[in-house]
Parts: sequence; C-alpha cells; structure tokens
Amino acid sequence: MNARLPASVVILLVTLIAVYVAIGSLYAVLTPSWQVPDEPAHYNYIRSLAKGRGFPVLEPGDYDQAYLERLTSERFPAELSVKPLQYEDHQPPLYYVLATPIYLLFDGALLPLRLLSVLLGAGLLIVTFGTVSTIFPERPALGLMAAAFVAFIPQHVAVTAGVNNDALAELTVGGTLWALMVYLDQPQSPPWPIGLLVGTALLTKTTAYVVVPVALGAVIMRWRREGRTLAWALKQLAWIAIPALLLFAPWFVRNGLTYGWGDPLGLAQHKAIVEGQPRSAEWLAAYGWRGLLTRMARTTFHSFWGKFGWMAVPLPRRAYQVLLLFCALLAAGFVVWVIRRTRHRSIALPAGQAARSVLLSRCLLLALSAALTFSAFLWYNLTFVQHQGRYLFPALIPLATAAALGLETPTDVVPRRLRQATLIALFAGLAAFDVYCLFRIIQPNL
Repeated sequence: MNARLPASVVILLVTLIAVYVAIGSLYAVLTPSWQVPDEPAHYNYIRSLAKGRGFPVLEPGDYDQAYLERLTSERFPAELSVKPLQYEDHQPPLYYVLATPIYLLFDGALLPLRLLSVLLGAGLLIVTFGTVSTIFPERPALGLMAAAFVAFIPQHVAVTAGVNNDALAELTVGGTLWALMVYLDQPQSPPWPIGLLVGTALLTKTTAYVVVPVALGAVIMRWRREGRTLAWALKQLAWIAIPALLLFAPWFVRNGLTYGWGDPLGLAQHKAIVEGQPRSAEWLAAYGWRGLLTRMARTTFHSFWGKFGWMAVPLPRRAYQVLLLFCALLAAGFVVWVIRRTRHRSIALPAGQAARSVLLSRCLLLALSAALTFSAFLWYNLTFVQHQGRYLFPALIPLATAAALGLETPTDVVPRRLRQATLIALFAGLAAFDVYCLFRIIQPNL
C-alpha cells in the first residue's frame, strides 16, 4: 500500500469505516437476542471460560436438533434456556479468549460481545483496503471499492454483528493475504510474521485454514519467479511453519489428548454428535442431483446477500433479482478486465515485465484462496446440507477485488469527473439497503 495516500482517499476510507460501524452497531443493538446463527453456542463457549471451567469439551448431548428447532421456531422465548446449546465447543480458542474479558467486564451482557465482532469487521475493511491497494498501488479507488463491497453486504453485516468467531477468522485470513501480497514483491521481507499470522488463523477457525496452502503457494511462486534454490524455498517455509506451529501446537496436543490423535481438530466428534442435522445424501435421494444442486445454488446465493435469523427470513424476491443482475454486471465487467489485460500485454522493459509478473502472482494467490474456500464449502456440503452463503465469507477479499475490477468497465462510460460521485452513490445505496433490511425485514420478522 502507498505510504502516502491522497487526503481524499483517507477521508473516504474513514467515512466508509464509520458508516459501517454505525450500521453494524444498529444491527447489534436491534437484532433480537440469539437471532444470529449459532450465537448461543458461541456465547456458551465464552461463558465456560469466564466461569473458570476451562476450555469446554464437545460431548454427546451438546446438540439437540429438536430443542434447537423449538427455540428458533418460537423465537427464543425467555422461558427456554440456551445453555444446552454447546455444539461449538470444539472450536479453536482465540476468539473466545479475546471475548472473555468483555464478558467479565460487562457481566455477560450480549451487546458488548456483539460490538466486539463489529470492531473486528471494521478491521477487516482496513485489511481489505490494504490488500487491494498493495496489489494496485497506483489505484487506491479499487481498494475503496473493495472495502465498500465487503462493508455493505447485508448478510455480512448481520453476521459480524453477532457473537461468533467468523469476523476474527475473516480478519486473520485477510491479514495473512495482505502480508503475502507484500511478501511477493519484497525480497527482503522476513517470512516469520506470516508464520505468526498463519498460527493465529489456525487458532481461530477451521475455515481460516486456507491460509496454509496459500502461504505455501506464495513461497513456490517466489521460488519459481526469482529462480531461487530449493534450499532457499525450504528455509522460507521453515520460517513460516515454525512460528505457526509454536502457536498452534499446544491446542493441537490438547485436542489430541481430548478427542484422540485421529481427530485433533474435533471435527469427527462434531460430525458424530450433530444427530438430526439434514444430510446431503437424504436430500439427494429426495430431490435427485438436479434438485439438490438447484436448491444449493439458490439458497447459497440468497443467504450470501441476506437470509436472516436462522435462515428463516429472506429478502423480497425482487431484491434477489436485482442483486443477481448486479452480480452479473460485476462478473461481466471482471471478464472484460481479464480479457483486456490478456490482449494488451505488449512487450515492455524488464521492470515492466517484473511488475506484471508480481501482479499475476498476486492475482493467482487471491484466486487460490477463493478456490480453497469454495472447495471447503463444497466438501462440507457433501455430508451436511449447509447451503449458507456466510461460509464463503473467508473469500470476501478475492471476491471484493474481482467486484472492484468489474465495476471499472461499466463506469468507463461515465464522464471521469462524475465517476467518483457515481461510485459513492452506488455504495451509499447499498448502505441504505442495509438499514432497510434491518428495519423492514429483520426487526418485523424476528
């Protein structure tokens, strides 16, 4: 990222973050208690630490599908306790350790814990801007567009205004991506900070584990592009792996001793105890491949943009149609950008060739991160019916980068002096849509 940003860019970035925090805080205040997916189970993990019980252990009985359905259908009435919901007890510990002092300071109040997630979401906007501005240092507007895209997805606002480890996971993935973007073009950049970021991601959530192969990919890219020796590559990997393992090893050992060395992440234990959760094999038998894939695509798209509460409150149908057209416009614009970059690769000076090589490496690394997140989503859905778009949010920075590049093509037809105002109006509209979703969709229906 440029050391000196234009004052107008700084003002717009600060304004963007302030607007996001204001809207996210509204969501945190006005969304009814427990009406964010899995919020009670995450809260109970924090409660366990705050009460001095140590890290919880995932056990049979921690997931009761019938009781959970009753809670959600009756909108979590006060007479029904959420304490039995303990099915997130296998999660890595970092978010819960950070949240425990807030729980203690505010005597377990839900709102301060939700606001922690909002602040983590604000950090993600900074990281998004930094990552994209590092890739395109002469075009800070792209970083602003990418950050705005991340900021104003209604479902993302709703999730990052709840008690969960999602925002921290996205922040650690984004921070690692930013560091890797710098690493790809800074021969003197030490790799050990990347190792610390990878270790932090490993301690946050399994959806953040995509950073491991992405970091490996960054080393391989530099090794090939710079013509380094194999010994150099192994040394770089060691500098990344050792800090990561030092951070993660205690948790890995604890889980191995708790769940068995064949299940050091507790995932097999989680799969065993979530009885009653819909399985993909059952849906395949009921709907066939076409029906299953159609439902998966539709529900994932809807819940990526907005399907609130426990996937029970959708947006109006017309809103999804408009959003689909918006996504098609972004996709078409991005394809045009790729074609233009491919067709106009004229022979240039070595410095220009080196810059293009770095740009290509960075774009490929973003694509790899997104592909791994999508693959993990598909893998999870081979077993369980979890067509939730929020599981794709760890790929928001690559998606936002593509969206920002996709917006360049249609805005080319706008006079240059009006482009900034046009983009500000577009994202102001999305921010207004977030507020509309809260007051006209979420509050009346939850």
